[in-house]
Amino acid sequence: MASISIPLAYKSHSLRRSPIYRPSQLHSPIQIKCSASKDCSNSEESSTQFKQLRNVACGFLAVWALSSVSPVIAAGQRLPPLSTDPNRCERAFVGNTIGQANGVYDKPLDLRFCDYTNEKTNLKGKSLAAALMSDAKFDGADMTEVIMSKAYAVGASFKGTDFSNAVLDRVNFEKANLQGASFKNTVLSGSTFNDAQLDGADFEDTIIGYIDLQKICTNKTINEEGRVNLGCR
Repeated sequence: MASISIPLAYKSHSLRRSPIYRPSQLHSPIQIKCSASKDCSNSEESSTQFKQLRNVACGFLAVWALSSVSPVIAAGQRLPPLSTDPNRCERAFVGNTIGQANGVYDKPLDLRFCDYTNEKTNLKGKSLAAALMSDAKFDGADMTEVIMSKAYAVGASFKGTDFSNAVLDRVNFEKANLQGASFKNTVLSGSTFNDAQLDGADFEDTIIGYIDLQKICTNKTINEEGRVNLGCR
């Protein structure tokens, strides 16, 4: 006998506020049992059409149950252990040699806790797709034309970093320090800046979608000039 536990739907106002499933917001689960045993095939289910419909419904509900809980599992994933490669920080000067927009790499770029303060030469134009950058320092670095698709830069420091003409697609800048950073003509599609420090950041000619613009404009640390350049209302 197969048993699938499926949480009931949210209240409508909770679903609109957040797409993330939170166990505390769920009601008690209901049980759906699907089986080819005698329990599921009783005398009342004599119609072949009814049985087919029942099986389809059971399969649909099973898929729905798995897809519903998967966001919770994804949100709970942890970062991999810090790389033991003694030259891991220097690998940023080479970058990824394959895959850029989709964050594909031949070997993970673990730049966590690395210090690239005032690096003016070796990071320009590099592909740092899917790089792990949390708690690293890039203060004053020249990162013009870099490609950082799907990079994880939570808590990193980019004070005064030059990102001009860079592609910062789907980068997680949560709690990062980006004071005085330059995003001139920079692609910021899908990037997040929750609790990031953006005062003094230059957003002249920044390329950003409407929904992403709405999100970044909620950041209260952006100064008036930055808000004007972004088009925040």
